[in-house]
Amino acid sequence: MRTVRILEEASQEATEAAAWYESEQPGLGAEFFVAVDAAIDVIEENLIPLSPLPKEAGSTGAKRLILERFPYDIVAIELPEGAVVIAVAHHSRKPGYWRERSKP
Repeated sequence: MRTVRILEEASQEATEAAAWYESEQPGLGAEFFVAVDAAIDVIEENLIPLSPLPKEAGSTGAKRLILERFPYDIVAIELPEGAVVIAVAHHSRKPGYWRERSKP
């Protein structure tokens, strides 16, 4: 198992999305959090390879895991010692808006 760190900005994006889903339908926000947590577990366990983001990632090396039920990507950078989740990105947002977060 590898260590996964989640940037505050990514955590905030997940919280805001969950709040929106909850306002649309009670219980849906909790289901969104379950989907995000499951995706983080997949990244931790390194169960499947993350998909490259060649155009949006630029030179960051960022990859994504697409949520099945919700139109979101978990955007992460894989490092030798683990992974860093840099965004919980809705598919309709500007591609690569999170690139600045990948800088040390």
